[in-house]
Amino acid sequence: MIDVSVLYAGRETASQPHRYGRALRHLRPAEHEAHAVAPTASQRRPIVVWNCTRTCNLRCVHCYSDSANRRYPGELTTDEGKALIADLAAFKVPALLFSGGEPLARPDLFELAAHARALGLHVVLSTNGTLIDEAVARKLKDLRFSYVGISLDGMEPVNDKFRGVTGAYERAMRGFRNLVALEQKVGLRLTLTRQNAKDLPRIFDFIEANGIRRACFYHLVPSGRGKGVMDLTPEETRLAVDVILDRTADFARRGLPIEVLTVDNHCDGPYIYLKLKAKGDPRAEDVFQMLKWNGGGLASSGVGIGCVDFLGNVHPDQFWMHYSLGNVRTRPFSELWQDERDPLLAGLRDRQSYLNGRCTRCRFMKLCGGSLRVRAQLATGDPWASDPACYLTDEEIGATVPAEA
Repeated sequence: MIDVSVLYAGRETASQPHRYGRALRHLRPAEHEAHAVAPTASQRRPIVVWNCTRTCNLRCVHCYSDSANRRYPGELTTDEGKALIADLAAFKVPALLFSGGEPLARPDLFELAAHARALGLHVVLSTNGTLIDEAVARKLKDLRFSYVGISLDGMEPVNDKFRGVTGAYERAMRGFRNLVALEQKVGLRLTLTRQNAKDLPRIFDFIEANGIRRACFYHLVPSGRGKGVMDLTPEETRLAVDVILDRTADFARRGLPIEVLTVDNHCDGPYIYLKLKAKGDPRAEDVFQMLKWNGGGLASSGVGIGCVDFLGNVHPDQFWMHYSLGNVRTRPFSELWQDERDPLLAGLRDRQSYLNGRCTRCRFMKLCGGSLRVRAQLATGDPWASDPACYLTDEEIGATVPAEA
C-alpha cells in the first residue's frame, strides 16, 4: 500500500509507524505501544488474508477468486478455522483480514471473529457491503473490527454493471450508512478501470459527503475473472493517480481526516516523490527515505502479506491462487510461512537477485521493489519480469544509466 495522505499530503495516519518507520507525534503515553515503530519492514509478520469462503451473492467481473452465489465443497470447517486463527495468534501476525467471496455469506463468521478477538488479533473485514443491515453492523461494532472495507466500482450504473447484480450499489450504500451511524471505521475499496477512472472526481465527492474516513484505490490485477477487464493505459493511470493525489492534498488542506491509499502498484511511491521534487517541495527527500525504509514490493507478497484460501491452501498473496505453499490442514501456516525451501517463497524474499528487465536498471528499485510479482507472472509467465503496470518512463527511472546503489 502507498499511503498518499502521509507521503503526498504530509499528514499523519495511524499506519505511519509500521508502514514508514516514523513515530507519530503527540501520542499519549498509553498509545505508544499500539503505534510502535516496526523494527524493519522486512522483519514484520505478515498480515494474513483469509478467503474464508468462495461463496458470494454478487458476480463481479474482476473477481480474482471467480466466486459465485453457490456453496463450494471442501472449505475449512469452523474447528479448522479456529485452529488456523490460534496458530496465527501464536505467530503474532499483526492482523487477520476476512475476505471471500463474500465473508458475510459464511454462517460462522462472527464466531470465528470472536475467537480471533479473544486471542488478541486485530480483525478486518473486506466485503461488498450488501449484507450489512443494522444488526450485522452492530455485531461488527461489538466485535471491535479494526476496519471494514466495502468495495464499490463507481457510481450506481457502473458499480451495478461491474457487480453483476442490479441494486448492489444501493445495498452497499445502506451498509456504509449503518456502519457510519455506529462510528465503526469503514472505508471504500475501488479497483481502477477505464470504466470508473473518469468518474474519480465524483467518487471523491461521494467519499466526503458520506463521512467515509478511508479510501483505497486498487490497481487492477488480472487474475480470476479480472483477466477480461480492460486495464488503464500508462497515460490513463497517471491521470487517475494525479486526481487521487490532488484530491487527497485538498482533503488535508481543509483538515478533513480522510486517509487515502493506493494499492498493488508500488511505482506510485516514486511517482509521488517525482511530483514533490518537481514542484520543489522540501519534503521530497524525506518521502524518498520513507519509501526506501518501506521497500515497496520487497516487503509485500510473501513477506508482509500472505493468504489462506477457502480450502486451506497458503499463497504468497491473494492473487497467487494458482500457486500453493502447502495446506494448513497438514502443516500450520506459521511453519509453511517460514519454510524457504519453496523456490517462489525464497525468491520473493530475495527478489532483487532474481528480477530482470527494466527493474534492474531502475534507480527506484529500493523504493518500489519491483512492484507486484504476480502481475508479471500472469502477463509473461516469468515472476521476475518487469511489472507491466509500471507507468514510469525510462527517463524517469534512469533506465539508461546504472541503477542507484
